[in-house]
Amino acid sequence: MKTRKRKIAGITVTTAIATAVGDIVTKKQRIAGLLLLAGLMCLGGMMPVQAQCVAKNEAFQSGEHVMYDLYFNWKFIWKKVGLASLTTNATTYRSRPAYRFNLLSVGSKKTDFFFKMRDTLTCYVSDKLEPLYFRKAAEEGKRYTVDEAWFSYNDGVSTVKQRRTWHNPVREPQEMEYSDSRCIFDMLSILAQARSYDPKDYKIGEKILFPMATGRRVEEQTLIYRGKEEIEANNDTIYRCLVFSFVEYKKGKEKEVITFFVSDDKNHLPIRLDMYLNFGSAKAFLKSVRGNRYPMTSVVTK
Repeated sequence: MKTRKRKIAGITVTTAIATAVGDIVTKKQRIAGLLLLAGLMCLGGMMPVQAQCVAKNEAFQSGEHVMYDLYFNWKFIWKKVGLASLTTNATTYRSRPAYRFNLLSVGSKKTDFFFKMRDTLTCYVSDKLEPLYFRKAAEEGKRYTVDEAWFSYNDGVSTVKQRRTWHNPVREPQEMEYSDSRCIFDMLSILAQARSYDPKDYKIGEKILFPMATGRRVEEQTLIYRGKEEIEANNDTIYRCLVFSFVEYKKGKEKEVITFFVSDDKNHLPIRLDMYLNFGSAKAFLKSVRGNRYPMTSVVTK
């Protein structure tokens, strides 16, 4: 089935949360693979919404590699359930200079025994950080799907064409097209742009909205800036962090979905992510980083 949806201005703010996050809330087996993804998605809220997609890279460089440990809480016991890695490399896309981002989430051997999980996300942005292409391949248990998004720009309008392909079980592909006067991001391209913006002018409690292509639809996301806090990562290091909340609204009530902590320096790296679920909670901790463009000046020395 193919659906087409066009809306050039004045998107109504929805209370829906992105499909990836919704899958986590309803299916605990996916927590290891999608927890980091959700947090990276949220980081995009660190930027003011703009009509133009062009921006200057001020935060990362080719060769950056970040590792995370993923944990799940079950009956007051924290269990490590997997690893996630995020890599950045300079490349070309359709003969244009570009950056490629790869996010890989892998369950541990113990997790594989109960539920096999492999999620691979790939994103291309131009050297001016315009979203170009996004792909998410998700192998979770016996289920295997591929989400893709292609971005284009014409006369100040951003358009995204999306497709979900079902490989197991085999189904008819789902497709949709959406346009907006604002820039539309995917789960990784928004991270690329957001890291270059300085949130120092944000006030505690301020809300940030932005449109996100999830692979099957475009949804409005809501973030709230909470202030600063010192956080210890899984590398025995304490970081000064900016704190944000990813929230959803049900019957007029605000519900915290994720709290995430981003390094308060020029790198703007996610240090820790806390997710609140109906069946427990989960966390992602920074394990290591190399190839970062700037020194981690957010490190707290005591």
